[in-house]
Amino acid sequence: MSAVVNNISRNARKNRLLNLSILRYDPNDPASVPRMQEYRVEEAESMTLFIALNEIREHQDQTLQFDFVCRAGICGSCAMMVNGRPQLACRTLTCDLPDEITLAPLPFFELIGDLSVNTGKWMRGMSERLQAWLHAQKREVDICRIEERMDPDLAEQIYELDRCIECGCCVAACGTAQMRKDFVGAVGMGKIARFRLDPRDTRTDDDYFELIGDDTGVFGCMSLLACHDVCPKQLPLETQIAFLRRKMATLGLGG
Repeated sequence: MSAVVNNISRNARKNRLLNLSILRYDPNDPASVPRMQEYRVEEAESMTLFIALNEIREHQDQTLQFDFVCRAGICGSCAMMVNGRPQLACRTLTCDLPDEITLAPLPFFELIGDLSVNTGKWMRGMSERLQAWLHAQKREVDICRIEERMDPDLAEQIYELDRCIECGCCVAACGTAQMRKDFVGAVGMGKIARFRLDPRDTRTDDDYFELIGDDTGVFGCMSLLACHDVCPKQLPLETQIAFLRRKMATLGLGG
């Protein structure tokens, strides 16, 4: 009897109709004005928002703009606001959402159209500003040279921060980023934390202080920790920002 009830419940949920209210706007079209457009999609088993959006674009509206590449939560392209919360469409199951779903593009970033934003432009500018690459000691090229071994625990800590996919969710959820466009956000501070851990990087704490030791960096963070809550890779952003703030405060006071 219980199995029959469970089957009926699953079938009822599988066949429910989802109402997706999507913000439509093309900033490159002078005639376009921001508006909400309604679409109805029949839910399928294990359906994600990405699948639902493809259903709309393939069968209802080919003009709908949204981004995707990997469909596996790795590229970060499909990040958007889902009922007011930054999420990856490809990793968000519709069964975890109510019947009424509101979708909007990530705030803060340059809008391309509808749900598509240019996170890459901002990420590149931030990375260039923070010089987010390994500053290793210059040596003559030696293809036979074996790199020094790294402590496994340290390598694991570096790898953990390297898992950032630059989806922009942390920046979109950040209160400081909404007030000042020059704020590097949790993604920027995560990059600094990553290279600070790397023993191959020749920069000093004073060098890092020059990059993030002001209101555009660690001292601009209001500690709301929304970045930590919405990170789809569950990176330890809270821990890293708190550590960097303490270290930078010490450098600022002590020189």
